[in-house]
Amino acid sequence: MSSVRLEAITRRYESGGGVSEFSCTIQDGEFFALLGPSGCGKTTTLRVIAGLESPEAGRVFFDERDVTGLPPERRNAAMVFQSYALFPHMNVFENVAFGLRARKMPRPEIAARVAEALSYVQLDGMEPRPVTELSGGQQQRVAVARALAIRPDILLLDEPLSNLDAELRYSTRVQLAELQRRLGITTIYVTHDQEEALELAGRVAVLKDGVCHQIDTPAGILANPATEFVRTFLQRRRGFSLASPSSGVAGECEPGKAAS
Repeated sequence: MSSVRLEAITRRYESGGGVSEFSCTIQDGEFFALLGPSGCGKTTTLRVIAGLESPEAGRVFFDERDVTGLPPERRNAAMVFQSYALFPHMNVFENVAFGLRARKMPRPEIAARVAEALSYVQLDGMEPRPVTELSGGQQQRVAVARALAIRPDILLLDEPLSNLDAELRYSTRVQLAELQRRLGITTIYVTHDQEEALELAGRVAVLKDGVCHQIDTPAGILANPATEFVRTFLQRRRGFSLASPSSGVAGECEPGKAAS
């Protein structure tokens, strides 16, 4: 597993959106959430970590290794997309094995790793099933299994539960939390859902318009919102009153500015 360190990451788009001078350190084995409304820069940050986007400025470190210029396949990070990005013409086995085959692993090892990954997500024996015959929750778990099959140092999850209904979203959230604790894998989770972020993550970064407003534990954010945005964002969505914004630095983010 690996820690992740972002140093003043900036990635902006002509059409708007992106992230500006975002810095944070995510510890080895930590479950860390990026939380904020649409367009706040959380998915951009995740894609920069994965190597799918190149930052205009700043650096990305896995442990002490600078990976800023490395392509995705040399980072040993795995990403689960909001759409799951499964191959509809392939069965479960072929989808989970895709990354292993790309690494030209021997067939017996591929079979063992696929079985192992499917057992993690409680889909044992589903290898022959066409993915088009699976429920949304099962497809989501196949996407997670495909990510875990390569034994990544870092697991990146981009709104992985947003396509599920409320009941299934809750049960899957519980399964994800248990799986992360069991494997101890460094996990970075993007969501706009405060309940998901605050229940799953050990620490949460709250972003708006590409700027980090606060990084803290869920309890710390609820007790001491660093900015008016943090207070109103959580209050509006969770339906209760929070304390007034605190003064001074909250976690790793100076209120109203990018993390430093």
